[in-house]
Amino acid sequence: MNFPLILFVLLVVTGIVWLVDLLWFKKQRGKSDKDPWWVEYGASFFPVILVVFVLRSFIVEPFRIPSDSMVPTLLNGDFILVNKYTYGVRLPIINKKVLAINEPQRGDVMVFRFPEDPSQDYIKRVIGLPGDTVAYQDKRLTINGKEIPVEARDDYLHPERLYYSAQFEENLGGVTHRMLNDRDAPAYVPDASRFPGRDKCKYNTAGVICQVPEGHYFVMGDNRDNSRDSRAWGFVPEENIVGKAFFIWLNFSDWSRVGSFK
Repeated sequence: MNFPLILFVLLVVTGIVWLVDLLWFKKQRGKSDKDPWWVEYGASFFPVILVVFVLRSFIVEPFRIPSDSMVPTLLNGDFILVNKYTYGVRLPIINKKVLAINEPQRGDVMVFRFPEDPSQDYIKRVIGLPGDTVAYQDKRLTINGKEIPVEARDDYLHPERLYYSAQFEENLGGVTHRMLNDRDAPAYVPDASRFPGRDKCKYNTAGVICQVPEGHYFVMGDNRDNSRDSRAWGFVPEENIVGKAFFIWLNFSDWSRVGSFK
């Protein structure tokens, strides 16, 4: 379901009703006449839909985390807010950038339209910028020949599945965050697609090495062995970017998570 398009259509319809009534029908009615139902509903819903449309399109948009790919940073069931303008102002519906502000940086948690199906929104961490060489070999991350530092932390217990993953603190471009590896999971990528730019990636038994094309980004989930990401389906084009995640505003299962991510 294309919610932004539905919202835009409702905005146009209610706006036309409000404007036509203001310029024409209202002048034909007497002062004591009651507004017809279609005018009453159109006029009352128009300003509400307008505010929601502007906020959601240009300022901030809510999302729900639907999977475990970003554990332990974000959990399945977290409701988050996404900054829509930090990477530039984009026209709604067509997602075309009209005003450049900032570019994604390594370590950002970014929402984007899934390259294989743009009707779906995905969320991952930005690992590689345009022009970077990203190597993920034997579960160690290297960018432009420099290994990204990690420090071991206590193993992470997955509460839903009752098993442990090795947990590390990773410093990525000055952004410190935690990520998981499963000891028994293979290092190689078992399900790589034939994505655009696949010739820029080399796959082996240890993992993958990719040269990030201009205008694209390499992203990965923090739950490294339980995330299908750029290792499998390729790069995120700049035009697919939605915004930067920055805040958990709700989790029905754990209220202590509210505000725990930024």
